[in-house]
Amino acid sequence: MSSTKNPIVVWGAGAIGGVVGAYLIRAGEAVLFVDQDRDHVAAINQHGMHIEGPIEDFTVRAPAVTPDAVQGQYERVLLCVKAQHTEAAARDIVPHLAADGYIASFQNGLNELVIADIAGAARTLGTFVNFSADYFAPGLIHFGGRGAVVLGELDGATTPRVTALHRLMLGFEPDAIITPDIMGYLWGKLGYGALLFATALTNASMCDALGAQEAWPLYARIAGEATAVADSLGIVPRGFNGYDPAAFRDGANLAAQAASFAAMVAHNARSTKTHSGIWRDLAVRKRKTEADAQLGPIVSFGRAQQIATPAVAGLIAMIHEIEDGTRPMDWSNLAALSQSLPDWR
Repeated sequence: MSSTKNPIVVWGAGAIGGVVGAYLIRAGEAVLFVDQDRDHVAAINQHGMHIEGPIEDFTVRAPAVTPDAVQGQYERVLLCVKAQHTEAAARDIVPHLAADGYIASFQNGLNELVIADIAGAARTLGTFVNFSADYFAPGLIHFGGRGAVVLGELDGATTPRVTALHRLMLGFEPDAIITPDIMGYLWGKLGYGALLFATALTNASMCDALGAQEAWPLYARIAGEATAVADSLGIVPRGFNGYDPAAFRDGANLAAQAASFAAMVAHNARSTKTHSGIWRDLAVRKRKTEADAQLGPIVSFGRAQQIATPAVAGLIAMIHEIEDGTRPMDWSNLAALSQSLPDWR
């Protein structure tokens, strides 16, 4: 590959990376896709990256390589791999990252902390995304619905590089914003992500599962644990796309919770992505989820802060049982998780 620093490297060309990269290419940016799936890489090189769905249907052409074939130094790397692969990917990226370059985490979880530990905080850029997409087949990504896109430096500064990336992202998501509080958004996504993991205990759609009022007390407990841990760290979790972290604090108004659930259902109903990527990993792709990497920090930070998180810990354990084939995906899992909590009423 060329040693030029100009192309944007999209490391992980699945649901998130495939969609973002395709829009950047269509806007005239040079992009290099990097993905460990050799069939996906081959399809992109032979036929291009095809984006389908209700928003737009188009194909773009760009080079794609596997991680071992990357050469040269690059200034801008958008890391879009699953959270559990962050450390390995970041170590692969660093030798190809320009001294003044950055890695932007287009992922779910607190991956910025992992990246900063490997590449340095000065070469790490925070990103929060909540649009709906799925990898369907080699070279084919389904873009099902729009969602929040937020960019921010870890120290809250508004820098030329975050401003430049924001300008590019406006071509993908017109409502994309820059924030001085990226960690607030990332912790907000942890709470919402925990709810999506809970919906994946069932075979129901996100809308049906989130709209099930009998499950709301359990969902509120799960989201409340994430909010409590964030609060204990001095981080105020931010809301987005219907999810209101404040509605799940201890003593919150039940009407506020109901309003948040209704808003989340309404947001997801606008997308053709009916089930979460977590459900897809379990039911379709039959592979490990991001449970440990995405939800694990809620438990570990909670332990360090002496905040109990039995609902999130129990949720992680159940997801692992589904991964291992010892637990079916069924509505009864929600009741079982509720009953397992020591102080459940």
